[in-house]
Amino acid sequence: MARKIVITSGKGGVGKTAIAVNLGLRLASAGERVILADADFGLNNIDVVCGVEGAVLYDIVDVIEGRCRAAQALVRHPECPNLSILPSNRTDPNKYVSPQAVRLIIDSLAPRYDYVLIDCPAGIGSGFHRAVASAEEALVVTTPHVSSLRDADKVIAVLKSYRLKKVELVVNMVRGDLVVDGDILSPDEIARILKIPLVGVVPQEDGVFLGERGCAGRAFKMLAGNIAKGTRKIYNVTGRYNGFFGSIRRNLKKNL
Repeated sequence: MARKIVITSGKGGVGKTAIAVNLGLRLASAGERVILADADFGLNNIDVVCGVEGAVLYDIVDVIEGRCRAAQALVRHPECPNLSILPSNRTDPNKYVSPQAVRLIIDSLAPRYDYVLIDCPAGIGSGFHRAVASAEEALVVTTPHVSSLRDADKVIAVLKSYRLKKVELVVNMVRGDLVVDGDILSPDEIARILKIPLVGVVPQEDGVFLGERGCAGRAFKMLAGNIAKGTRKIYNVTGRYNGFFGSIRRNLKKNL
């Protein structure tokens, strides 16, 4: 039976979809059977991010209205066969879809998979509740910015009413040089403020969305390992900015 994990944030623009897709790719590459379920009916872009939009024939609404079976709506990732994408409502994003209907679909698919990762829309409106109602665990994504932390705190408060098995934190877009200089909060400080366990830290890298290589790639590998094995290996964003050479890197970064 799949672990059903919703990836949520409160604030938009924090890289929630990037976290969901990269986590799905890493878990699937490690041999896990993964579904990426797009519950963001407004933007519904996971199929685009994964490069499978041209292969989409059916979506969640087609399943709900009986035009296809749930398994027929899944699109397999061309480069990662263990990863399947469940597209959201592409044809009529404003059409009402109940949380119960989405949950029935996900529950019907769960026995044949190891993970269902549910990409949640920003905010705490009806779309948020529709996504969370299908989950048993949650990853809250935030950045070190104050507005993002405030929204994450509100989301965590709402998640408590769902009595999920786990609610854990991923801090995204972290600049290690700013952490060392004390200009932004460290991921550990953010976890203490939000009062939930830190399970992943992803550094800010220009021009990187799918973190297959470099620092982001290592960070996502650690995150996937923590989710799958229950470990707590957190990517060290400050390592390369400490010491004499680190101070040079910090100064160069500020002058870019």
